[in-house]
Amino acid sequence: MKFMKLGTRPDTFYTEQATRGVVSDIPADLVIKINDTTYLLHKFSLLPKCGLLQRLSDSSDSENVPLELHDMPGEPDAFELCAKFCYGVSINISAHNFVPALCAAKLLQMNESIEKGNFVGKLESFFGSCILEGWKDSIATLQATDKLPEWSENLGITRKCIDSIIEKILTPPPQVKWSYTYTRPGYTRKQHHSVPKDWWTEDVSDLNIDLFRCIIMAIRSTYVLPPQLIGEALHVYACKWLPGITKLKSSFSSATQTEESKAVNRKILETIVSMIPADRGSVSAGFLLRLLSISSPLGVSPMTKTELIKRASIQFEEATVSDLLYPSTSSLDQNFYDTELVLAVLESFLKFWKRISPGAVDNRHLIKSIRNVGKLIDSYLQVVARDDNMPVSKFVSLAETVPAIGRLEHDDLYQAINIYLKVHPDLSKAEKKRLCGILECQRLTPEVRAHAVKNEFLPLRTVVQLLYFEQEKDSKATTSSKLQKSHDLLLGAKKRPATRDSHGKRSLVNKEEFKREEVTRRTSHAEGREKGQHKTKRSDGKLALDLERKMVIRGDTEEAKEERMSSTKLDLDSKKNIQRARCKKSEHGREKGR
Repeated sequence: MKFMKLGTRPDTFYTEQATRGVVSDIPADLVIKINDTTYLLHKFSLLPKCGLLQRLSDSSDSENVPLELHDMPGEPDAFELCAKFCYGVSINISAHNFVPALCAAKLLQMNESIEKGNFVGKLESFFGSCILEGWKDSIATLQATDKLPEWSENLGITRKCIDSIIEKILTPPPQVKWSYTYTRPGYTRKQHHSVPKDWWTEDVSDLNIDLFRCIIMAIRSTYVLPPQLIGEALHVYACKWLPGITKLKSSFSSATQTEESKAVNRKILETIVSMIPADRGSVSAGFLLRLLSISSPLGVSPMTKTELIKRASIQFEEATVSDLLYPSTSSLDQNFYDTELVLAVLESFLKFWKRISPGAVDNRHLIKSIRNVGKLIDSYLQVVARDDNMPVSKFVSLAETVPAIGRLEHDDLYQAINIYLKVHPDLSKAEKKRLCGILECQRLTPEVRAHAVKNEFLPLRTVVQLLYFEQEKDSKATTSSKLQKSHDLLLGAKKRPATRDSHGKRSLVNKEEFKREEVTRRTSHAEGREKGQHKTKRSDGKLALDLERKMVIRGDTEEAKEERMSSTKLDLDSKKNIQRARCKKSEHGREKGR
């Protein structure tokens, strides 16, 4: 940072109890009192440069009456800088003490009109040529205005610093020549010669929330920087100022914070949420969920919390399981994880999903989105299932909220249920039934189903359902295979070409087709009668299976019989045709001989 050195004399100010004075052979004739500090000074040094002290001294009847300056901006420290300038004592002016020094000099009227080369002129020159030209100087000066906001605003310090900072932020990264703070993990400036796009975010995060908001809103109004860069600045600021946002197990709770600190953090959180760009992806889903996780203990407004839930639900499919793992902050909740937060975001996601496309079944993107969320919830359930205090009702409620279309298969859900059963071995039969009732056996892969059949933790009812489904599936597979074979034989027969005999008549191929149809009709009729006879003895499913088997067997028998008859008749026709041809040939030879 740059600084300005004024004066050459050594510092001869001293302190005696609550009194400050200057070592001099000349007795003090000017007494100034600022709050609890009294200064014993000399008129010949201060009055020529301070217009205010000239007027106050002229209006005072007694020299021993102290001049009270209790409204001095910057208090005694700022006044002492002005006094030392008047005495010619060496002082250093930098971005850290510039604001109180200028405000005090303005109050004392140390202008050029009082004396040429006065303190105000030198300070303003340093401000314009050094502070506003530097990056960190502008940040530090703007930060210092926080202690004197009204004075800084009236003197134009705040506005000029903000303009300078915005101008530098909008500068293309290749043109950035000044120093900046950038401490991202894994980043070393020696290895990266190019300037990162978010080079300015850490320095700006040193400002208070009001000044930070002024910077961000001004940048957004230019539409020069992308929303993702604005979102990154908000993320950096939140990680610096909001407790508990960067770690899972945090000491952050309503009990450990004073009401004053909670009010400050609540204001920061609500301000950050109000500045998040509307563009999807400007901030990550994980960041939104972290903000949401601390919103309740801070007591943010319902509008802010609703906005966070809405924004998080829109990007819910981008979240990871670790983004959902936040401890419960409710005193009524005994379970470790905050499942209510996840459930609220999930329900909002489903409302958003149904609202934008009521016929979402035809929308591939939306189907993919909801299935990603379904997989996320099942993975989350596998983690929270390990919580000893997780009640069955909350576990089932979260699992059932995912619609049927959100799960292609139930393998991940089965794993979550299996973990829950192992961690909670003392569940009642009703609780086990409730828990396993959300599992659909037909949506399990063969490998998982084989594991589930042998799982001793599952209730007997669920195991029986799995065995029944396995048997039913095997039966359907056998029936389907036989029907497919019969169908292939029929197709093969239909593809045979029709031929004509010597008399121009259609061959027996078409006759075979007719006979097959007749056989099929008779078989169906016979099976209908048989079905009526056995209706009270067999279930519908088993009877259908038996009929399909009989149909296939009979179909195969009739077809084989027809093929043999057709082959025999074709052979006889061929022999007759050959004999006729030979007879005609011999008769033609005899006639030729004659």
